[in-house]
Amino acid sequence: MRDYDEVVEVVYAWQQPEPAGGVPARDLPDEDLLRELAAIHRTRHDTLRHGSDQALAHHTARMIELEADYLRRHPTREIDSARLRPDPAA
Repeated sequence: MRDYDEVVEVVYAWQQPEPAGGVPARDLPDEDLLRELAAIHRTRHDTLRHGSDQALAHHTARMIELEADYLRRHPTREIDSARLRPDPAA
């Protein structure tokens, strides 16, 4: 787990304007998209607990952008049947 000073540095970096707005998810190669997704999921808890409102909003927007692009690229992704919940309507 990160120590508090690392979290503050990361959150501070996210609050700074990005020079070119960052690379849009749609322009990332698959390998970079997966790396970005792993990084954003890894830092989510710290941002939620310790980030400013602005940092959390930025983190959320980027996470949604990355996840939406992943789903667009992989509409028939492999789904683990062990992770499915029973259908309450059945």
